[in-house]
Amino acid sequence: MQSENRLFDDFVKVLNGAAGTFAGMTREAEAGFRERVREWVGGLDMVSRDEFEAVKAIAVAAREENEALKARIEALEGRSAPAARAKRAAPRKPAEGNGGRGD
Repeated sequence: MQSENRLFDDFVKVLNGAAGTFAGMTREAEAGFRERVREWVGGLDMVSRDEFEAVKAIAVAAREENEALKARIEALEGRSAPAARAKRAAPRKPAEGNGGRGD
């Protein structure tokens, strides 16, 4: 009976050693994979979330400013439109000395 227990104990020790080795290999493979992914993502020149939000806020502000300037231009053109129409509607005088010909 004593010998059977000893054989069983040795077998359990071998399995525990193998399980520990397998767990260590798994941790090492996972660390290597994470490092490779970090290198790959780092090479993609990706921006952080904070940088993205800052640029997004700048773009929104620029769009709002653009719309405000567009409205201002339209308002200014609206004021000058009657004067421009009056200039176009005024009859032109023929040039003196050439009898109305474009010589």
